[in-house]
Amino acid sequence: MKIEALKTEESISYVKKIFAKELLKTMELIQISSPIMVLDDSGINDNLNGVERTVTFSVKFLKGEKAVIVNSLAKWKRLRLKQFEVEIGKGILTDMRAIRPDEDYSSIHSIYVDQWDWEKRIDKSQRNLKYLKEEVRKIYQVIRKTEQKVAVQYSEIQSYLPEKITFFHTEELCRKFSLFTPKERERIVCEKYGAVFLIGIGKKLSDGQEHDGRAPDYDDWSTKNEDGYYGLNGDILIWNPVIKSVFELSSMGIRVDAETLIKQLKIREVEERKKLPFHKLLLNDELPLSIGGGIGQSRICMYMLRKMHIGQVQVSLWPEPMVSELSEMGISLL
Repeated sequence: MKIEALKTEESISYVKKIFAKELLKTMELIQISSPIMVLDDSGINDNLNGVERTVTFSVKFLKGEKAVIVNSLAKWKRLRLKQFEVEIGKGILTDMRAIRPDEDYSSIHSIYVDQWDWEKRIDKSQRNLKYLKEEVRKIYQVIRKTEQKVAVQYSEIQSYLPEKITFFHTEELCRKFSLFTPKERERIVCEKYGAVFLIGIGKKLSDGQEHDGRAPDYDDWSTKNEDGYYGLNGDILIWNPVIKSVFELSSMGIRVDAETLIKQLKIREVEERKKLPFHKLLLNDELPLSIGGGIGQSRICMYMLRKMHIGQVQVSLWPEPMVSELSEMGISLL
């Protein structure tokens, strides 16, 4: 068992190393350091769907001022682009670590979150669907190339991913599969096409529902795009043949500009955020335009190494009944 665990750890390191190397080169990124905490009143932390709790604590040497463990670095990275004066077409990549205490437990969810967080500076003329799709295709090819290298390294692993990723809009699926839930729609197209980028997550669809939640102050989910739908963001989803389910690997998008930020804050009825430091900078056009996202490290490793449970590729907290049940099935968690 110990030998098997060590082999798994070695495989995890291999996958992370080759994926990060390929991502840096393909996306023209520079590796930088990142925080695990930010001040609570800075407006920098990712609010996710706006209802999740954060890990909050007071800082003694700051006279009890509150800090929070980051949920993601979606907004922080944009500040770094400005501070480092990154040129258009170049970007940054960092290892993000977070704790999300309200995350539901499952074979693919953990309260411990680890991802490659990246951000790239763009020109105003690139705030369109065509450019978004170009960057999605680059990232998908990094994922696919990693799978092929893993298959060569470990003979028992077979490549599954299709040559190309297929694009759908959430509204398109809503109209075509109106009798199905958003998650069921994802399953239909992912099982058929193998790899899908789902565009426009955050804005209400024609049935009055959102496909999924998105914060109003990083991704642009409200701008009308060239396809006649709304949104310049989305998720990279693949079909995972091991767990026979849709598997989200990345959430990404073109970020809001000042105009879009005002519009989306109003839609979500959180206009008071305009007073926060980050939002003030953005509204004053003091932050660069950008595209960015997160790519799950444990998700990538789980898929590449054909694991049944995310706890096989990361160390987290799990309910004891779950650990015992998995152990009886021959699945050992790290």
